[in-house]
Amino acid sequence: MTAIIDDMLRRAREARRALASASTAQRDDALGKIAEAIGRNASLTLSCNASDMSVARELELSDSMLDRLRLDEARLRAISESALAVRALPDPLAEERVLGTRPNGLKVTKRRAPLGVIAVVYEARPNVTVECAALCIKSGNAIILRGGKEAMGSNRTLASAVREGLSYASLPIDCVQLVNETGREHVAALLGATGRVDLCIPRGGAKLMELVDACAKVPVIRHGQGICHVYVDEGANPRMAVEIAVNAKVSRPGVCNAMETLLVHKSALDNGLWVEIARRMRDNGVILHCDERCARALDGAGVTVLSAKESDWDTEFLSLELAVRAVDSLDEALEHIAKHGTEHTASIVTEDPARAERFLREVEASCVLWNASTRFNDGGELGLGAEIGISTSRMHAWGPMGLRELTAEKFVVYGEGQVRG
Repeated sequence: MTAIIDDMLRRAREARRALASASTAQRDDALGKIAEAIGRNASLTLSCNASDMSVARELELSDSMLDRLRLDEARLRAISESALAVRALPDPLAEERVLGTRPNGLKVTKRRAPLGVIAVVYEARPNVTVECAALCIKSGNAIILRGGKEAMGSNRTLASAVREGLSYASLPIDCVQLVNETGREHVAALLGATGRVDLCIPRGGAKLMELVDACAKVPVIRHGQGICHVYVDEGANPRMAVEIAVNAKVSRPGVCNAMETLLVHKSALDNGLWVEIARRMRDNGVILHCDERCARALDGAGVTVLSAKESDWDTEFLSLELAVRAVDSLDEALEHIAKHGTEHTASIVTEDPARAERFLREVEASCVLWNASTRFNDGGELGLGAEIGISTSRMHAWGPMGLRELTAEKFVVYGEGQVRG
């Protein structure tokens, strides 16, 4: 335990009690004040982000990392709006379920309660700072944020705006704290803080996950690798298949819900659908890693491809690169996803309800879609306001984690003097 983390955890645990007992109106007021503070500090935030971007380019970070890091006025406005979107959602702490009345007259209910102190360790994405803080404030949890060194300036200004909003709403500012040091020893300290960190959510690459595997003693929900699949079935609407495939790969290739592998039914090789998809991918600058059948079907089509290697099926490109394979059946598509998927996102494009339902039932992923882009596996898009992460762990939460996933249910029992014999 480092002295820095020890002090932050002490303050977080003190602050969480006041936050958990705050009224819905107080917590909602804080979210509104946070949105206002982000607006007031917009120029400073964008200036700090520009400095972060300059250093990141000098460090030769990947295009996907640069895209995640970059802020502009529209993205900053979206960050502010995410706090307001969370404010508009029902308060999970007001939820109580009546389970019934026992023969002895005891009334048994379950009521939602905060998890406690949440630690989020993440890389490159300044929006995570505000979105995670907003979700924790609304759900009554204290949060400790540890962003990557590449986004330190951006994260500091945004965390400062969050704490400013908490202060204006008369809530303890230590409900939200940012670790300003970048050493991995602080991450290890959070992961080992048994009894003081109630849940840790790591969001990052392979090196971060290796550290998690080596050090975690607290409960962890992984926001893991996103090798997302789209399967174009033999019953697919051609126009729909093209648009979904292109959107899933091209709209933001550096994010975890972007498609990394396209599976096409063999019929698409003969009816021209695969050629149309490949041409659209080419026009958008996508490098195609194709199996032999898909490559052969493009002879004379004016599309240059690379030969797919076995490792491509297990690669999260996070760029304008795509692995493509032809399959003979839905069975083969399901087998491929089971072998190479990371339980993140998978979509089927088909007009056949029976095949679609089988895909939705059998694919093991946090979000499965029928006739829609994988890009919709996102807390904001699915009505959660924001997300603290996309769980690929299946530990009480699977998929985008919103307000309800940051609470647990406790039994609340109403009696009239009953004692147990």
